[in-house]
Amino acid sequence: MRHPLKFKAGALLAALVCGAASGQTGGHGAAGKPSHTDDVNVFVGTGGDGHTFPGATVPFGMVQLSPDTQQRHFKQGYPWAAGYRYEDDSILGFTHTHFSGAGHSDLGDVLLMPTSGEMKLEPGYPERSFSGYRSRFSHKDEHAEPGYYAVKLLDNDVDVELTASERVGLHRYRFKAGATPKVVLDLRSSIYDWSGKNLWARMRLRGGDTITGMRETRGWAPGRQLFFAIQFSRPIKRHQLLNREEGVEYKGFAAPGKTAFDKAQVEGKMLEAGLEFDGAENAPLLVKVAISGVSEAGALANLAEMPGWDFDAARAHAHDAWDKALGAVDVEAPAPMKREVYTALYHSMISPSLFMDLDGQYRGPDHEVHQAKGFRFHSSYSLWDTYRALQPLMTILQPEQRNADIVRSLIESQKQSPWGILPVWQFAGIETWCMIGYHAVPVIADAYMKGIKGFDAEEALRAMTASAEYGPYGGLEHYMKMGYVPSDLEPEAASKTVEYAFDDWTIARMAEKMGKKDVAERYYKRALNYRNVFDTKTGFVRAKKADGQFREPFDPLAANYGSDYTEGSAWQYSWYSPQDNAGLIKLLGGDAGLISKIDQEFDAKVDPEVYAHVEDISGLIGNYAHGNEPSHHVAYLYNFAGAPYKTQGRLNQIVASQYADKPDGLAGNDDLGQMSAWLVFTSFGFYPVAPASNEYVIGRPFVERATLNLPNGRHFTVRAKNFSPDNGFVASVTLNGKPLHRSFIRHGEIMAGGELVFTMQAAPNTDWGKAAADRPYTQTAY
Repeated sequence: MRHPLKFKAGALLAALVCGAASGQTGGHGAAGKPSHTDDVNVFVGTGGDGHTFPGATVPFGMVQLSPDTQQRHFKQGYPWAAGYRYEDDSILGFTHTHFSGAGHSDLGDVLLMPTSGEMKLEPGYPERSFSGYRSRFSHKDEHAEPGYYAVKLLDNDVDVELTASERVGLHRYRFKAGATPKVVLDLRSSIYDWSGKNLWARMRLRGGDTITGMRETRGWAPGRQLFFAIQFSRPIKRHQLLNREEGVEYKGFAAPGKTAFDKAQVEGKMLEAGLEFDGAENAPLLVKVAISGVSEAGALANLAEMPGWDFDAARAHAHDAWDKALGAVDVEAPAPMKREVYTALYHSMISPSLFMDLDGQYRGPDHEVHQAKGFRFHSSYSLWDTYRALQPLMTILQPEQRNADIVRSLIESQKQSPWGILPVWQFAGIETWCMIGYHAVPVIADAYMKGIKGFDAEEALRAMTASAEYGPYGGLEHYMKMGYVPSDLEPEAASKTVEYAFDDWTIARMAEKMGKKDVAERYYKRALNYRNVFDTKTGFVRAKKADGQFREPFDPLAANYGSDYTEGSAWQYSWYSPQDNAGLIKLLGGDAGLISKIDQEFDAKVDPEVYAHVEDISGLIGNYAHGNEPSHHVAYLYNFAGAPYKTQGRLNQIVASQYADKPDGLAGNDDLGQMSAWLVFTSFGFYPVAPASNEYVIGRPFVERATLNLPNGRHFTVRAKNFSPDNGFVASVTLNGKPLHRSFIRHGEIMAGGELVFTMQAAPNTDWGKAAADRPYTQTAY
């Protein structure tokens, strides 16, 4: 691993980390060849507000096996949304489901914690060593790379290694010589909140080495059911299955069948197990955990995905899966930037995650079990975030392999939805109703516009219009009648109006390509509704009341949850008409008006306390908030006013200040990969301002060379001449050897393969991309 975390462990753990038994060294392959995983720092985002986790998973895998360090026994807050924080010094245990970078959380299922001392069945407190099964650890005794995690538990005196396949997490525990191996299984544990979250749970013994069970929770996704099967590499010597609810009698540790208390099964809301094993001449204890959203039988069957007990082989398989996925891009850049780009690419390939058993069964938004036919069901959709860059990135790197499955999953979810609409923010197949918009629509439209196959376009369009015309959702009934969402009838009305308008435009694009002119005309008209909430007197998007008047008083800095804007202020939302930037320019009085307004946003002197009460407004440069998604396209808007050099200058600011190769190296929540996908695109020198336009707006590259190894067998290379920290501006651009004067590149040009060459220089070129004919797509003519 070439990242700044220096791993210094004892001889035993050092041997584990280096994979001595398998001949592996760090993240290198079996033959010792350099791997793309060498340039991934999985700890990026585990500090600050990145909300990522460092544990083991495979690309888009169903299992995310990672340590949890949450600080308080019963309830954690916003900082522990992924369960782990780099600042902590104790580990609660290892759980099998996590979000990567979410601003809210849930999950943290099936906690296992090995120990060799006294069996403690309460977690204890981080400030009090040995107060429970929680254990201190040190970063010098911790190592992680894609698909693998290792740590020494100091209090419990156990060396832990973790790896995973798609549906199975694999643990390897090494205990000190002569110790009696013990493991705590705690089904009470959840990320965010333990108190009252469990609706019901079950554990049962199946033979001498297997435990199955389930739990149903009422967290972020109401009524979520998770089933599991745990298999140990040797028989359980003694056990206790406990219901820890108040009023339930607590019994001590006993061997199977020796007391009336011991049962093959226990049910309740607060379940826990204590397990003891023979030392087996100091051999490691291995544990396989398979999960399912369908049934215990499904979890048991999923164990077949990882046959045998060869941990090193499983680790190598996870490594190879990541090396192949990351190998979609070959990057040449200075070491820090190369690590930032590959780490961002890694974080872009964790979600949406598989949520389907080996036999194709999955649980849908109606809580019923369904059978996938001809596709693999995925869930975990932070769509308000990921439609902007993450899903467009997959249309390039994994169009048929992953993107088509995702589109099919969205369409099937709409069919199974009790409301008949596409997912808004779904995980484990269940709708959470988090955030706004119907942003599954642009994901589908973008895939269709780019010619991705594997789904029925007619079926998809019906699902899209059903979502766009479902009146009870988010003020849509008012939006369809009035052309905007009225603020006195619906919260976050200004944001909803402009986001609905963009989604409508993507429907129009797809309908037009399908030859459905009536549908296209209706939605192109709706796409202009953003104008109904734009106040030309102030130059801001503002909330309008049902009587047609703007809400007064107006403060463009005002931001709060449930206000007129979603996780932002008028400064962050007044740029949101990516489908019609020429129209926005006209509303602002012309090119100079747009340029001046964006300059004001970036250059403003803003007291940080202005936004301190809104957790998600972070990564501030003036009023620009890179830590939250509504700002992500803003720097690229200068291109639409004929000033690409201004885009290049702002990108220099953003990349230098918002990303770093360290735990707090993300300015805000990674939001299931969107923050990372922004950096991946930007490092290549272009960005999808308007998904479904089939165009990418050109910025400037932040790597010397990037070769996209496309699934169709072709290669598209971006190269930067005169690449250096001093040369932050584009002098000229060529595409396949010919001068490129326009400030955008088409999707088809990338997929055809070829070479995009930037010549860099220290001073801005104010003429390149200036002409109206050289500007990117917009609905309204310049």
